[in-house]
Amino acid sequence: MVKKLKYYVKEIILFIVIITIFANALSLYKSHGLNNADLSLADIYLTNNENYSLKNDRPTLVHIWAIWCPTCKVEASNIQTLSKSYEVLTIAVKSGSNSDINNWLKANGYDYNVVNDQTGFISANFKVAVFPTTLIYDKNKKLVFSDVGYTSTWGLFLRMWWASL
Repeated sequence: MVKKLKYYVKEIILFIVIITIFANALSLYKSHGLNNADLSLADIYLTNNENYSLKNDRPTLVHIWAIWCPTCKVEASNIQTLSKSYEVLTIAVKSGSNSDINNWLKANGYDYNVVNDQTGFISANFKVAVFPTTLIYDKNKKLVFSDVGYTSTWGLFLRMWWASL
């Protein structure tokens, strides 16, 4: 019985490792064509109509998502947690009006910075084709990490910590 249990535990661990490697390889492949777009995008306005300017001395996470994206909804709490410790700017793509986005944020208890990309122009500037897409820039606004799909909170924290070195 113990021998059988060890076998199953070993198989489960091997499966998890293989899936993790596959998921990361797929994410790397899908994020390969992302553009290091200019982070000094002029006249960025948040959905609450406040003008937003990037902080020059801190790393920045740019998270491109959509209300209609199921993976984005699952990852939203990770972005909320990270936004309490780091500079986070999110871009909601084709997700309705400012009030639609603000109502969704309020209903879910989120308060991170959101730019409404109603036409998809900003996401096209970044060459984003898959949602969510996360871009992490160091304090000099150089792209150091890009990720496509779900990313865990600890994975985001680790990348932001690395970008701040």
